Amino acid sequence: MLALLAAALFGLSTPLVQRFGAGLGPFTTAALLYLGAAVVALVSRQHASQEAPLTRSDMPRLLAMAATGAVIGPVALAWGLQRTSGASASLMLTLEALFTAVLAWRWYGEAMDKRVATAMLLLLAGGVFLVLEQGLAGQVQLLGLLAVMVATAAWGVDNTLSRGVAERDPGQVVWVKALLGCVATLSLAWLMGEPWPAWGAALALLCIGASGYGLSLRFYLLAQRAFGAGRTGSVFAFAPFIGMLGAFALGDRSASVFMLAGGALMVWGIVLHLSETHEHEHEHLVLEHEHAHSHDDGHHDHSHEVVPTGPHSHRHQHLPVRHSHPHVPDAHHLHRH
Repeated sequence: MLALLAAALFGLSTPLVQRFGAGLGPFTTAALLYLGAAVVALVSRQHASQEAPLTRSDMPRLLAMAATGAVIGPVALAWGLQRTSGASASLMLTLEALFTAVLAWRWYGEAMDKRVATAMLLLLAGGVFLVLEQGLAGQVQLLGLLAVMVATAAWGVDNTLSRGVAERDPGQVVWVKALLGCVATLSLAWLMGEPWPAWGAALALLCIGASGYGLSLRFYLLAQRAFGAGRTGSVFAFAPFIGMLGAFALGDRSASVFMLAGGALMVWGIVLHLSETHEHEHEHLVLEHEHAHSHDDGHHDHSHEVVPTGPHSHRHQHLPVRHSHPHVPDAHHLHRH
């Protein structure tokens, strides 16, 4: 549900960014979106007793997340949205799930069985149909769609990097990433001489950034914490279809046979990935880390003088154990396959 909520908020933001960002520079658009995200994140940070705080060692990862997810991704999307249809651009964002799943498999060893591999091929085939559809529409629209594809690749890298800080306070993670992205894109907008938008458009983009980028990223990180980067990416792949419905509601009637075929392949791929089950005997080595947890999940049986009720955060140790049960690649199941 967290991943679906993140998908809905982000999906609806795409056609809205196209409408209210019309005529604006891509750097200015990205800066306003992440300024809105930073404001939401600032007020949603948690106390250290409830969520693990960021550490200095997390900064290189956060800088890379900001560069890919808060600069390259939104700038490429804003540029592409001004040169292609909102419906096809929304569907192309489904490829973010493909990049995320492949990178999660390579970087974290998340399971990639035949079912998941087939699902990824279906997503790729759907993307090819969209490229063909926009190629027939004209060179300018194809360039816009390819820019949206660059955004999906950047967000795929960002999603996979964010897996490493998913156990941290999501409010802090979103705030630092959004602040870095806002400063970088605002500086680039000033250097490029982009004009400042009218107050109405600026306020609209701030609100879109607060919900579609700030709250959406917070829910995305919490979902990653629960069942890994690849599966979260697959659920999040419903965002483009929500975005396409939003574009249709706003008057976009650019649907074609190629677009419908590509969308159908992508839905098939998403459903195939989410229907995967994973169970085998596995071993937990000694692990010491800090994150929000409770004592009723079967993996946290360490003792307290007074056992806390509900989620809490502190550094704790897991003893080695070998067992078999259905599991997902959360923080305690990052074993290789």
